[in-house]
Amino acid sequence: MDGGSRNTELGIVTYTFIFLFLLMVGYLVYLNVWKADDLNSNAYNTKQDFNEDRYIRGSIVSADGQILAETQVGEDGTETRVYPYANVFSHVVGYSSNGKSGLEALCNNDLLSSNTSILTQIRDENEAQKSRGDSVVVTLNANLQVAAYQALGSYNGAVVAIEPDTGKILAMVSKPDFDPNHIEELWDSLISDSSSSVLLNRATQGLYPPGSTFKILTTLAYIRQEPLSYRNFSFDCTSQLTQNDVTIHCYNNAVHGQEDLKSAFAHSCNTAFAQIGLDLDAGDFASLCEEFLFNDSLPTELQHSTSQFVLNDQSSYGEQMTTAIGQGDTLVTPLHMALLTSTVANGGIMMRPYLIDHIQAYDGNRVSENSPSRYQRLMTAEEARILTEYMQETVNSGTATALGGYGYSVAGKTGSAEYVSDGYEGTHSWFVGFSNVEDPDLVVAVIAEDGGTGSETAVPIAAQVFQAYYNS
Repeated sequence: MDGGSRNTELGIVTYTFIFLFLLMVGYLVYLNVWKADDLNSNAYNTKQDFNEDRYIRGSIVSADGQILAETQVGEDGTETRVYPYANVFSHVVGYSSNGKSGLEALCNNDLLSSNTSILTQIRDENEAQKSRGDSVVVTLNANLQVAAYQALGSYNGAVVAIEPDTGKILAMVSKPDFDPNHIEELWDSLISDSSSSVLLNRATQGLYPPGSTFKILTTLAYIRQEPLSYRNFSFDCTSQLTQNDVTIHCYNNAVHGQEDLKSAFAHSCNTAFAQIGLDLDAGDFASLCEEFLFNDSLPTELQHSTSQFVLNDQSSYGEQMTTAIGQGDTLVTPLHMALLTSTVANGGIMMRPYLIDHIQAYDGNRVSENSPSRYQRLMTAEEARILTEYMQETVNSGTATALGGYGYSVAGKTGSAEYVSDGYEGTHSWFVGFSNVEDPDLVVAVIAEDGGTGSETAVPIAAQVFQAYYNS
């Protein structure tokens, strides 16, 4: 081999090593600069508590100034993490021993950092004392959270309350719950009880058939596919509709008679919407639902499950009918339904939901803050107006009349989601809606597992949340 060939090979090897070295440096920079916060707050990061030797874990504080989590230090220096509201915030605030969850995991890096003055930190170090970590002030309202927790009562399920024009999450309740003050003692029983999934945050991770609340999207799909004729929709409900070997019944075999689109929506007429399902182009329907983030991640840092929608041009008549009424293979999280409802309430624009309002040093100085952020316009203002009109009719004359007669207006949609599990047949109770329809204040999404119809269980729960909001 001559010298020129050797030099060429040596050059190739040299440049290859230089390229790999630069690639490695670039990746390290990416991890340390762009992904540092995500990695530090990841519950699976065994080194995430490196700063515990230097800082006392900061507090988590509600929007109305209530302590949701704090570290108390005994005279002997023993640190105890305390959750004054016990079970009420258990899933959303989370726990910080036996791993971490909720805000304790999401904000771990902030809680174990200190942005107090340099002089304070130097003094603490000279006195061999740990500095106090920063506090996380969240968007949650303690009074509203307590009201939602009490309203859900003994039902398993979830309640989510959001400001539609900002995306601020004001309440997030999940049951069954646990007391994070005793997480270490309860741990073995909690992780061994797979039947109730106590540690699962049902608000963000629970997947349920949406039932008739899904008719919000079915209606939007029909309006888009029939823009010139949807107002002329007419259907004579006789309590059931059969196509091939599949029969759809209205709930409790109700006969609604002649219905237009608004009254079919307000009365939650299954047979009318099953017919709409047959009339819709399945591919276009699927595309619309994916625009609304089915089969995709939600625009949030919160750990959440992906809602599922399965329908295409090859789907059977039965699948088309059941999907249109929120049954079949469709599954959704309560947070997702709250975001869909917020989009209607906010004139067609979905805001990014968020829980962290700002980070505050122990001495009171504000370190950083979050502001409302628009995700995307998902429907026109006119489409949102029409859906609002239909949802308000549901309260005025349909399945949610119990929400009428207060000092504020409400628009909403009920749902009765039937399911079968291990041979057991049950019905989940749903409600989604918003208050002060002319200038919406609050969106509430409720699911009560095995609660029966939306009217009998979810609507009264939502009513208590709305009342607490306006009476606080």
